[in-house]
Amino acid sequence: MSTLARPTPVYVASPRRPTAADLLRQTVREVAAHSDLVRQLARATMRRAGAHTILGNVWWVLDPLLQMPLYVLLVGVILRSGTPDFPLFLFSAILPWKWFTSSLSEATSSVATRDQLIKQVAFPKIALPISAIVAVVPQFLFGLAPLLLMMGLFYRHRLSAFILLVPVVAAVQLVLSLAIGILLAICNAFARDTGRLTGFVFRIWFILSPALYSSDRIEHVSGRYPMLGIAFRLNPFTTLFESYRAVIYEGTFPSFIALVAVLLVSLGLLATTSIFFKRLEPSLAKIL
Repeated sequence: MSTLARPTPVYVASPRRPTAADLLRQTVREVAAHSDLVRQLARATMRRAGAHTILGNVWWVLDPLLQMPLYVLLVGVILRSGTPDFPLFLFSAILPWKWFTSSLSEATSSVATRDQLIKQVAFPKIALPISAIVAVVPQFLFGLAPLLLMMGLFYRHRLSAFILLVPVVAAVQLVLSLAIGILLAICNAFARDTGRLTGFVFRIWFILSPALYSSDRIEHVSGRYPMLGIAFRLNPFTTLFESYRAVIYEGTFPSFIALVAVLLVSLGLLATTSIFFKRLEPSLAKIL
């Protein structure tokens, strides 16, 4: 009696789940290969916001300029801060903060508002928040013009060659913005209330940053409230604001050790949020 030979089972290996290092390398390769796409998306964002026109940039700069008299009245007059050249002291922090919040606002909505593009075109979706943040850089550069004008007209004694180090501090802030912007973009795609929450967080963050007061106040408060002092020291904008003021207001070198520390933490955060974005990227077309 013959027996039927059983077929030899064939085992197909399941694809290996990419590691964090694999995803990070893939992200770097994709962004480098699609650099032209990032530039095109950035230009499209600028056109939508009117940032490619002089009037659009003027309105962007007017916001911190209109805020400054209110803060001068509140802190400089009512609370009697006593800080010399207080308007310049304020503007050297308000302008970078305006750049930071504008960048993250654009990045937060960059993925959720491009659902049709995501569903129809195959491209690395992380290019969306990156291009949104890059699109705000020219506006920050445009905002330096009234800063220089203010110094030339009213604070000529504050002008020094150290102001040429502003791009160094700005580069560190850009890395931090990219790291947080990528995280907010993917979170907002899955939870649309992220934008509302970030507005509240930004207000608290601004208060806990030495924008309206000097770092000496931090030391004074830390003695009575140690936990608040720790929050001040861990705040990256404590270092960033002090660095901007060092090169703009004080005419000295910034603390490069503190800047490098913020840069290293920002690079680590950028790698982490990029990996997180890459993990969730395949689900974007389904949930949008």
